[in-house]
Formats: sequence, structure tokens, C-alpha cells
Amino acid sequence: MEVNDLDLLSIQEADTLIDGARKAQIEFSRFSQEEIDEIVRCIAEIAERESERLARLAVDETGFGVYEHKAIKNRFASRTVYESIKDLRTVGIINEDKKNKILEIAAPVGVIAALVPCTNPTSTVIFKTLIAVKSGNAIVFSPHPSALKCIMETTEVLKDIAHKVGAPEDLISCMSMPTLKGTAELMRLSSLILATGGSAMVKAAYSSGVPALGVGPGNTPAFIERSADIPLAVKRIIAGKTFDNGTICSSEQSIVTEDCIMQDVKKELADQGAYFVEGNDMKLLAKLIQKPGGGLNPGIVGQPAAKLAEMAGIKVPYGAFVLVCEQTGVGKDYPFSMEKLSPILAFYTEENRYKACMRCIELLEYGGMGHTLAIHSNNEKVIREFALKKPVSRLLINTSSSLGAIGATTNLLPSLTLGCGTIGGNATSDNVGVMHLINIRRAAYGVREAEELVPRAEEKISNIDINMVTRLVLERLRELNKKVE
Repeated sequence: MEVNDLDLLSIQEADTLIDGARKAQIEFSRFSQEEIDEIVRCIAEIAERESERLARLAVDETGFGVYEHKAIKNRFASRTVYESIKDLRTVGIINEDKKNKILEIAAPVGVIAALVPCTNPTSTVIFKTLIAVKSGNAIVFSPHPSALKCIMETTEVLKDIAHKVGAPEDLISCMSMPTLKGTAELMRLSSLILATGGSAMVKAAYSSGVPALGVGPGNTPAFIERSADIPLAVKRIIAGKTFDNGTICSSEQSIVTEDCIMQDVKKELADQGAYFVEGNDMKLLAKLIQKPGGGLNPGIVGQPAAKLAEMAGIKVPYGAFVLVCEQTGVGKDYPFSMEKLSPILAFYTEENRYKACMRCIELLEYGGMGHTLAIHSNNEKVIREFALKKPVSRLLINTSSSLGAIGATTNLLPSLTLGCGTIGGNATSDNVGVMHLINIRRAAYGVREAEELVPRAEEKISNIDINMVTRLVLERLRELNKKVE
């Protein structure tokens, strides 16, 4: 079949799915809070129960990541997210300010077009379904083609349980023939776009003419400051970098440290399973990371360190979990400075924390503005300096950035869609959740009459500067004297 024919079929499918979703959402808008909450509970329960099977499907289809870690992400997207949203009110009056006499009323946005990446396919579907249904919306997924089967299966599992417990049949659905033109049609017809994926896809969402919540790329630096507990900092960084082989967008991409502790950090990295690649081997690995014309080689995404070494044609010790390369620059000529989405870390050493600070900003400017920065330090003054100055939406302190940013090892809102704010070209800097998917209608009672806004005559006079009045009188007298003369 020609591409044009597939595009036409994809566009037709998008039209059909949106039409069904819109009708389902209108019916769903009549459901009570209790009915919605029960559907959400059942979706979370089945998603948690199916976590391991869906994780296996994702790894088998995409070849990315670690099965056990994807199962953890599925459980996070189901159980942890559910616990964070289950008590939220999303129907009818959700807040009443009796003092100021304002009612806040929730209204769903309608039909959400949800774009799903291949790096976190099943967990993203679970997460977006839960927050969409909880907020009273219908959702239609556009899968990344390389994760089509596992995304469709996850959607079908969630759709089936939702329908069995009373939800309209087309409340949750998924494209089976996703193409760029079909996805564009889906976005054009939706009420809101929830986009998780690469920069090009997010830009397409924002240029669709439909309100969009897109998220930018991460290029997270992890700064180890001289006061840090170095063994603990290294443990956390390696845990974050190796989790699902680095496929979470907030995973650590570079280590930045200070000259005075550089040797201790390097030793600790080596002791905990990191291997420093040097000389010609570093050149071979750099060639693997970056495509000839620039940009990340997708073949390295989510692959273990041993396989990356084999692909590059280099030898690394057995048990090396992370490949580390010392660097002196940032940019296109330094492939290790980019977001690598695999267990490869750049390593920078700076003279002091001020220069380390500038290096972190340079790395963020190269591909992670507004996203995430990690700092390992026991100096509160330094931590607050970083919090005030760094162009990120999340500063993670003494934790793995990959897991801290999504709210797994921190108390941030549990989310798999991380906004980068306007500095990163996004509409929000939040961890996206339920409250981003509702409109809030405000009913405000009158508290003063219109005439109270106009000051009385005596108030006007009392507010006039007496000196100004005197000047005006004197000027008028001079004018009259001139006429008499």
C-alpha cells in the first residue's frame, strides 16, 4: 500500500475515533464524582495487576530498557499516580471560598489527543488514561509506530475494564494506523493535546492551533559539590542512570564536580560499576552516539552498557553498568554533552562551584532548558544558590534525578509528563496532572455596589494636594490682573 493511501486511512481513523470519543465524553460528563472515582480505581487496579506483562511486551517490541524497571514504571503510573489523585474533586463544585464569596466549578476540557513515546510506552498510556478519566475527559492515543502493539494492548486492557464498570465504550481509544498526517488530524480535531516525546513532535502539537501541553527534552547535569557524601551521591547517580537503561527524560546525562574532590569521585564511580572510556575507544563511542549529520543515534537508546560497547567495537570490563567519558566542552563537537537516553555519562571537572554552575547552565542550554538539574550537596547555601539561578523547573537535591523528577523518590506530583516552562518552549513548568486537564469555572458573588467605586465629592477634595490648589489660584489671579491692566 502506498504511503498516501495509508495517510488517508489514518486520517479517516482519526476522524472516527474523535467522533466516538466526543459522544462518549458528552455521556461521561453526566457521571457523578463517585462513579468516576470507581472507574478510575478499577483502571488503576487492572493496570497494576498487568504491569509485568505489559512491561514484557514493551521491551520485546521496542528493544529499549529493562523489563523489571518497566514493570516498576507501570506500577508507579498505576498505583502511585492513583494514590496521588484518588481524593481530588473533579466534578461540580470543587472549592468554595466563603470569605471572598467565590465558587470554583470543574469542567472537563473534552477530548484529549495523547501522543505516546516509544521509550516509556505502556507506563505513559496508564498515566495519561488515569488523569484524563479522573478529570472527566475522553482520551485518544496516537502511538509511536515502533511501540504500536504494546500501546494498543495497554489501551485495550484499560478500555475493557473501564467499559465493564460503566464507562462509555469509546471513552478510551487508540489509533491502529498512526502516521504523521493522521496524528495531525487527531490533534486538529481534539480539545487538548497531551504530547510526550521528541522536540519535533512537541513543536507539531504546539503549532496545531489546538491548546497543547507538550514537554521538552532533558539534558540533566548532576553536580557533586565538595560537601556531598560522595559514595551516596555516586550510588544515586548510577541508580538513576541505569534505571530502565536511561530512557526517562530526566535521567542524568552528565556529572559535574570540583577539582578538589575529582579523584574521590572518579574512584567511587569505578568502585560502583562505572567504567571510564578513554583514548581511541572514546572516539569510537562518540561516533556511535551521534549520527553523521548530528543528532542522537536512535540505535543506542535504552541499551545496556555492554551492548553499547559491543556496538562501538570497544571492550569494557564485565559488570560495567555505566560508561563515563571525561569531557572539556559542550556542543555539536562533543557528542557526550548531549541527551543520550542510555547509560553513558559525560564527566566534567571545574575549578570551583561557580564555574561548575556555569558548566551546568551550558549543558542545559545545549538541550535541556527548563527541564531538570540534580545537585548532591550538604551545603544549604550552595543548594539555595542553585535553586535561585538555574534555568530549570525541577532542582533535585540528594536524589536520583530520573526518579526524583517524576515524583518517585521525592514528593513532587507523580507524573510521567514533565513541563519545562516557557524557557523550554512549554506551556507549563509543572509535573502535569489531573488539574491541568480541567477548566475551572468561577462563580463570584457581588460584594460591593458600583457607586462605591466612585469617591464622594468631599473625598475628592480631601485627596487634592493643597499646594497644587494654591498654585492654580495664583495663576488665575495673575491672568485677571493682566486683563485689568
